[in-house]
Amino acid sequence: MTKLAFLGLGVMGYPMAGHLATAGYPVTVYNRTAAKAEAWVEQHNSGSAAATPAAAADGAEMVLACVGNDNDLRSVCLGPDGAFAMMARGSTFVDHTTVSAAVTAELYAAAKEQGIAFVDAPVSGGQAGAENGQLSIMCGGDQADYDRAEPIMNVYAKLCRRIGDSGAGQMTKMCNQIAIAGLVQGLSEALHFAQKAGLDGRDVVEVISQGAAGSWQMANRYETMLDDKFDHGFAVDWMRKDLGICLDTGNEIDASLPVTALVDQFYKDVQKMGGGRWDTSALFKRLNALG
Repeated sequence: MTKLAFLGLGVMGYPMAGHLATAGYPVTVYNRTAAKAEAWVEQHNSGSAAATPAAAADGAEMVLACVGNDNDLRSVCLGPDGAFAMMARGSTFVDHTTVSAAVTAELYAAAKEQGIAFVDAPVSGGQAGAENGQLSIMCGGDQADYDRAEPIMNVYAKLCRRIGDSGAGQMTKMCNQIAIAGLVQGLSEALHFAQKAGLDGRDVVEVISQGAAGSWQMANRYETMLDDKFDHGFAVDWMRKDLGICLDTGNEIDASLPVTALVDQFYKDVQKMGGGRWDTSALFKRLNALG
């Protein structure tokens, strides 16, 4: 089977790499905290851990990454210890990180210069989607490169689709985050209004979720929101990082994002409350804190 390397074993990457190992692929893993890579190998009784991204990529036909931000991605790709240094011509790099379109363009060009395929493939579905192998993956890159990567990604995807040329995957992920920001704020306001009106939030959601107001956020987050539990899901700190990318790109392409900009500031308020690691539904907690 295709020899793989997986770079980044966070809440998303750890289970994604695990699905590949379970499917029988030989996987070499790298993580900035080496102990986590060793724990992954021990848990899955499979593959091996490497000390650097370059060492992980040595001999791999496909290298997949899911790290934190633009600088993290650059660090695992470039330089003497970066994956590109040891990737052979004709191999493929798949980036599952949510990053800017600018760094995607930079790394796509650098990879092409070395004869390496580069596919931007950010994911949606959160930690639960990664653990259950039910991620939605939106991809950009050359068609032939995507075609090689798709069977590997399908191991942990419920939907994997090429949207267009390089960068299209990241642009689509921005659309995803823009939509989520408005939905979570709307849901938070609805539940807050219900409480202020003396209504039972669960009864309200049972009714309105079956109509036009229904959404994934409503179905999967309303109970924990009402229970004041915000210790799961996608963290506010990461959402602000993503919304910053959306807003910067919006300025570049002259897209108007007034609601996104407003919700980004609401998340800033949540950070000031000490909620940077709370999940994104903590917008409800912010409203309740206002009185």
